[in-house]
Amino acid sequence: MNDFAGKLENFWNVFLNAGGYREVLKGLQNTLTIAVLGLLIGIVIGTVIAAVRVLPKYKRLPRVLNSICGFYVGLFRGTPMVVQLLVFYYVLLPLLGVTRMPSVTVATIVFGLNSGAYISEIMRSGILSVDSGQMEGGRSVGLGYGVTMMRIVIPQAVKNILPTLGNEFIALIKETSVVSFVGATDLYVAFNNIGSNSYEFMVPYLVMALIYIALVMIISAGIKLMERSLRKSDRSR
Repeated sequence: MNDFAGKLENFWNVFLNAGGYREVLKGLQNTLTIAVLGLLIGIVIGTVIAAVRVLPKYKRLPRVLNSICGFYVGLFRGTPMVVQLLVFYYVLLPLLGVTRMPSVTVATIVFGLNSGAYISEIMRSGILSVDSGQMEGGRSVGLGYGVTMMRIVIPQAVKNILPTLGNEFIALIKETSVVSFVGATDLYVAFNNIGSNSYEFMVPYLVMALIYIALVMIISAGIKLMERSLRKSDRSR
C-alpha cells in the first residue's frame, strides 16, 4: 500500500508540477477531435455509399458504382486501422508529393475513411429496415429517388441505427490509441510520457484507463438521452 502511495505521489508531481496535465489535455483534445471529425466524415461517406448500394441494379451505372463501393468497403474493413494509418502516412502521401501534413489531420482522414466503410453497412441495414412503402409514397407524389431518400427514408433509418452509430463512435474513441504510430499525441502518448518522466507506469496507465471508461460512459449516456428524445417526439405526433 505504501508502495502504491509513493507511485501516486510521483504521478501527481509530474502531472501537476512538471506540466503533465497540459500534455494530457492536448492528448484528450486530439483524441476527441480525431474521433468526432472521423465520425462525421464517416457518416457522410457511409450515407453516400449506402444510398448507392441500395439503388436498383437494372442499369449498368448502378452496378458499376455498387462494385466500386463494395471494393472500398472490403478494403477498409479488411485491413487493420494501424496498417491504414501507416500506408497513408508513409506510402500514399510521399507518392502524392505531400511532405508536410499534420499527423492529427492524417489520423482524422484515415479514421473518417475507415469509419465510412463500417457506417455504410450500418446505414444500409437501416435503410433496408424502413418500410418500402415510404419510398413508393415519396415517388408517387413526384419526388425523385435522391430527394425521397434524403428527406424521407434516411431520417427514419437514422432513428433505427442510432445505438449502432454510438457504438461506432465509442470504437473510434478507443482506436485513437494507435495514432501515435504517425506521431500524433493522444491520451496514450500523454500518459506514456508521464510514465517515462516519473519512471513508473502503473498509475499513469490506470488513470488513462479511467479516462477512457469515463468517455465511454458519457457517450453512452448521451446516446440514451437522444434515443429517449426521439421516442418522445414519435409519441407526440
